[in-house]
Amino acid sequence: YTQENARLLIGKDGQNLKSLEHVIRAIFIRKMEDFSSIVLDVNDYKKSRSSYIIDIARQAVTRVRSTHKAEALAPMSSYERRIVHMELASYPDIATESIGTDFHRRIVIKLFP
Repeated sequence: YTQENARLLIGKDGQNLKSLEHVIRAIFIRKMEDFSSIVLDVNDYKKSRSSYIIDIARQAVTRVRSTHKAEALAPMSSYERRIVHMELASYPDIATESIGTDFHRRIVIKLFP
């Protein structure tokens, strides 16, 4: 396979990869008890995307701490929001909250009251 093939499989912002994973889960839903454990990845896209999301969240924490103002991140999938919530749960002075609906759902990072 080539880099171009990998880009096609991943798609813009990982949309093709998410869709393929959804189809594979749907196929195996009746065959496996725990179909949620199926993860499809190409060229470690999910791993690098997770690292990128964590970096973005940490940068936002730094800004929130210095400005004392809440900051909303860009809209993310539920998987990506979960990564942020889990990562920032270890920051005792920081609170996270998901707001919005559907494709506009995002995380707000704020100082813990």
